[in-house]
Amino acid sequence: MATTNIFEALRESHERQRALYRQLVGTSGNTPERQELFEQFKTELTAHELAEERHFYIPLMAHDAGVDLSRHAISEHHQIDELVESLEAADPATPAWLPLAKKLAEKVEHHLTEEEHRFFQMAGKLLTEQQKTALATDYLAVYEETKAATA
Repeated sequence: MATTNIFEALRESHERQRALYRQLVGTSGNTPERQELFEQFKTELTAHELAEERHFYIPLMAHDAGVDLSRHAISEHHQIDELVESLEAADPATPAWLPLAKKLAEKVEHHLTEEEHRFFQMAGKLLTEQQKTALATDYLAVYEETKAATA
């Protein structure tokens, strides 16, 4: 089996996030399905953000060229967290819930696309192959640990 690098590890989580938000915005009313998908999505976002900040963005900040991108991405994580909190506070049975879920989905998609098309290219130039593999191992360990703790 080929060794995973940090970009492959992150993309796997990105695809899970996309699948979950697409399913979530397709729900209606205060149903068990909506609740379950929202919980899965929150867990995925939390585990991904924590592991990504520790084992992708923090190491990138060691390089001058990685500081601004990392700060921007971490700021977007904060915005996503605020939207999640707004959704948690909203009543899933009300018509206001779905537009808020769609706003969260759009913000997550913007962030994932930006990472994949801008941040990964920059990081690819800054990190060595050995770092890319080691960061993937560390990222996956924290990701799985966090996911298990929050699920």
